Amino acid sequence: MLALFCKWLSKLPLGYIQGLGAMLGRLNWWLDQKSTRIAIENIQQSGLCNDIKAVHQLAKHSWIEAGKSLMESLFIWGAPQSGLLPLVKAATGWHLVEEAQRAGKGLIFLTPHLGCFEITSIYYGSQHPITVLYRPPKLTWLEDLLQQGRQKGNVSLAPANAAGVKKLLQALKRGEAIGILPDQIPRKGEGEWADFFGKPAYTMGLASKLAVKSGATVIMAFGERLAAGEGFHIHLSKVDDIHTPGLLNQAIERQIAQCPGQYLWQYNRYKKRRYAMRKLQPHQSEHAD
Repeated sequence: MLALFCKWLSKLPLGYIQGLGAMLGRLNWWLDQKSTRIAIENIQQSGLCNDIKAVHQLAKHSWIEAGKSLMESLFIWGAPQSGLLPLVKAATGWHLVEEAQRAGKGLIFLTPHLGCFEITSIYYGSQHPITVLYRPPKLTWLEDLLQQGRQKGNVSLAPANAAGVKKLLQALKRGEAIGILPDQIPRKGEGEWADFFGKPAYTMGLASKLAVKSGATVIMAFGERLAAGEGFHIHLSKVDDIHTPGLLNQAIERQIAQCPGQYLWQYNRYKKRRYAMRKLQPHQSEHAD
């Protein structure tokens, strides 16, 4: 049923899709008070706003953009690649991709929950192979839809497990690209505590380890959502050093600062997991509350 709904959505103009998403976001701003509180706290922690009024304005705006992001994902999953590529109006920094390809050591694309993160891999995958790490959904019946919706063109998926990591390494050895969402809370044994906007967050170590091991070029990528359903502008910027999770978080912070209204502030980056708390160093314990 959901697959049919995605197919139906894919036939609508992007502006309609984003309009539906905006309505959903406004509704969630009022109904999901827990996530709204998390967004407000995260924005305050970031220091990107000068006063509490601006914090609330950004939190509400981010809810609207989050609604658009959800509806865009369903729209993209149901659409053919040929119908999506014309929506990409520009790809600033594409020369970095060409330079990395000449180097021959592979590319690591880091795509935070910023803007339309679904469109970036599809755009790259229309021209070159890319393997994207993903976390299989808890609802198993969503797996087929997710697989079919994201694997367009030269895009393939790698599950977030040992087999998936091996698949990423193999792609890098072939000089190909991989894609990772770097701002997800990692699972047990897969992360380290590192500051994110000045507060410790349990941060994935995989991207840093892959960069060190492969020597691949690391590029931050996000698909900025243009106004009035006009499409997307992909921004690419090279990251010179993510050898530690702390440096990774700094790169993510710089990316978010470019377009804070389109970041998923509702996501609880500072969530405390029991397995992560056990690894917290004594000098960090007071900061994790």
